[in-house]
Amino acid sequence: MTKRAGILVAVGATVAGLLTAAPGPAAATSVSTPPAPKLKWTDCPTESYPTLQCAKVRAPLDHRRPSGRQVTLALSRVPHTAKTFQGPLLVNPGGPGGSGLSMAGFVASSLPKKVAAQYDVIGFDPRGVGKSTPALNCLPGHFDPVRPDSVPTSYRAERINRDRAESFARACGEKHGDVLPYMDTVSAAKDLDVIRRALGSRQLNYFGYSYGTYLGAVYAKLYPERVRRLVLDSVVDPDDVWYEGNLGQDYAFDDRHKAFAAWVAKNDATYGLGTDPARVEAAWYRMRADVARKPAGGTVGASELEDTFLPGGYYNGYWPYLAEAFAAYVKDRDAEALVEVYENFGAVDASGDNGYSVYTAVQCRDAGWPEHWSTWRNDSRRIHKKAPFMTWNNTWYNAPCATWPVPPLRPLPVNNRQLPPALILQATDDAATPYGGAVSMHRKLKGSSLVVEEGGGNHGITLSGNDCLDKHLTAYLSDGTVPRGRGEADAVCAALPEPKPLPAEKAAAQSVDNSKGSRLHGLLGFRR
Repeated sequence: MTKRAGILVAVGATVAGLLTAAPGPAAATSVSTPPAPKLKWTDCPTESYPTLQCAKVRAPLDHRRPSGRQVTLALSRVPHTAKTFQGPLLVNPGGPGGSGLSMAGFVASSLPKKVAAQYDVIGFDPRGVGKSTPALNCLPGHFDPVRPDSVPTSYRAERINRDRAESFARACGEKHGDVLPYMDTVSAAKDLDVIRRALGSRQLNYFGYSYGTYLGAVYAKLYPERVRRLVLDSVVDPDDVWYEGNLGQDYAFDDRHKAFAAWVAKNDATYGLGTDPARVEAAWYRMRADVARKPAGGTVGASELEDTFLPGGYYNGYWPYLAEAFAAYVKDRDAEALVEVYENFGAVDASGDNGYSVYTAVQCRDAGWPEHWSTWRNDSRRIHKKAPFMTWNNTWYNAPCATWPVPPLRPLPVNNRQLPPALILQATDDAATPYGGAVSMHRKLKGSSLVVEEGGGNHGITLSGNDCLDKHLTAYLSDGTVPRGRGEADAVCAALPEPKPLPAEKAAAQSVDNSKGSRLHGLLGFRR
């Protein structure tokens, strides 16, 4: 999930971790290792995280040439305070393209104090992201409104969207062509080992959400003996990198959109859109057709509307705010309500431009994509018939990969029998990383433990209010304990209750609550 908006919650800080490990397999160390870089930590406190520190470390652009051109990685840290020190805990929020600097403070403050105090919690901006340099920004304003309708009704309409995607890919090649060959998950994983060495640790602990689970699994494959503890929350299917994974998302997000409609119907007393979920969903598509003809406030067309409601597929805590704007438009033709909710959930700022540039750079380079546009078109048409909510929107989001200026690599198999027990956590109805991916990862990482949130639909489930899940996370980070069961899952936790409707004035004000769930999802962003 790449960050799509400067979302309503400002969350700060950093996550650090420090540990010990033996040399990795020969394949990972075929190039002579340069001396460990030195870190200079400086105070960079925020109001929320007063002990936060920041540093930068240099890493090879091309890890096959460690003395060649370097990139700079931005780091953040909340230092340990306990006598018992368990090393660095690196945290990644996903993407690819997500900034991790703020994750350190969030994780350090969300874990029980006794546990957090035993780790240096380390946040980092991966190569190309945020405060790391060079930072990618292929085509600023690519998502500025009003974009063409994502669903093509003619060859000409499809060609317009294809031209936009090709223009983005071409701009990336012209602006960052010297960097794009090295924007891939394996290179980013090798950067993690540079960070490990700079921290002076033989091993590291790692905690990744979303795409961060794939990054962590790739690191573990390259350097299994350097992994002390590995937490993977909301897991990318390592067998579906990346085209097939996006097709799976199309169905899953449509299911979550139907769940949103059912929630609105259940709360008809608040929203007044009817008690039949199918009729509520139909009202949403009528709204989409309206803004496709005449964008709300001259800003929110059909594509922007999809972008606005997509975050609700990641986190149901946003449903009350989305539902209020939805009802206001349907009942009162309140265009301003849609503009406000778009600005808070759908609009892409400069950090979003950077995040999308890194997202495409990594996904287009990581793995092969269909060579013929007819494959993209036929798959999109077929899936759209059953799952219309975001299929074509997702197609255009990834379409730059159809003409990417750098040839793709082959994904690294992540099967691993050399790791200590890893902890995998997954909601059964997660749309961004569907449940099957966690089952696949569980099978590939021998000795891992799978904890399932039964009936949960959110993406990113630990440190967001579910005490049962957090109990397993805390036990694992405390002493390595994992649950063991006999079925597909080693432990099952009940999902949190659905959100309650908010008073209209609070929802209309877009003042998202400051719960753990909202703070976490403000950091994770959207689009895996």
